[in-house]
Amino acid sequence: MTNHRLRALLHSFPTLRVAVVGDFCLDRYLEIDAQHQEISIETGLPVYKVDRVRSQPGAAGTVLNNLVALGVGAVWPVGFYGEDGEGYELEKALRMCPNVATQHFLRTPERRTFTYCKPLLLAAGALPRELNRLDSKNWTATPVALSETLATLTRSLVSEVDAVAVMDQVDVPGTGVVTEAVQAALQALSQHIPVLADSRSGLGPFPPLIFKLNRAELLHLEGLPETAGRETLAAALQAVAARNARPAFVTLAEDGIIGALPGAETHWIPSLPLRGPIDVVGAGDSVTAALTTALAAGATLVEAMELAMLAASVTVHQIGTTGVAAAESILTLGNA
Repeated sequence: MTNHRLRALLHSFPTLRVAVVGDFCLDRYLEIDAQHQEISIETGLPVYKVDRVRSQPGAAGTVLNNLVALGVGAVWPVGFYGEDGEGYELEKALRMCPNVATQHFLRTPERRTFTYCKPLLLAAGALPRELNRLDSKNWTATPVALSETLATLTRSLVSEVDAVAVMDQVDVPGTGVVTEAVQAALQALSQHIPVLADSRSGLGPFPPLIFKLNRAELLHLEGLPETAGRETLAAALQAVAARNARPAFVTLAEDGIIGALPGAETHWIPSLPLRGPIDVVGAGDSVTAALTTALAAGATLVEAMELAMLAASVTVHQIGTTGVAAAESILTLGNA
């Protein structure tokens, strides 16, 4: 992709409207000063001194953060949060994001707010080190009435947005936002606009959408051995695209990304060289946001993947946080 074409794509993003349907969580970082520790008299265990707490939208919220950073003109989160302190923080953080419309983001007493609490140990002269994460999740099925309301809101997007990114982040299917009812609504939407789906628990049960998988997910979906090489992965991805009658993508970490169109040859785009220490948290969500926005802007399959690799390279070089890829950073890297 030429620099001129990259600039033209990025400059078109403010005209777009993109929805994010999925599991929004609160990413709460506890910044711990490694030099100020003591031993608890009661337990005999080390006590960590939290100097600073910072929070931001995570999971589907990370996709949203990337859409905002890309300069998308209007972003619509579709999901829920609980009537708790974490929910207050999450909803406030979303409202503070420019160009984000939160009328489809529902507060409910029937769910707790999905939260990733990340203790981060900071020491002079060393990179931040994340300690054991503390998660708050819902382990029961999403109430039927809430699921149906979310499905109705999803169907209503057909005349409101140009594309949809789906982020299913729960460990147990049916306990989050992307229930069977919501999946059916997404399938109906996909007849009119690009709908790109990513799922932590696997896309096997999903209807035919644009699938974005990682290597392990594709191996599991297609029953392939761990030793499968890139040609085998490309053939498997082509089979996924043919079944869904939609484009399909598989990310290969440091080995780049493969994309397939139904009935056409596959394409591989390598990742960019590393420029220093990396932190891979959030890289996949940057790819999801970049692919969805590029496809909404009319990019070709290859152009969308090239943009996604630029976004991933920007993100992985942000240490100690869930990074995002801003349009200006992508353009700078693309011009390098």
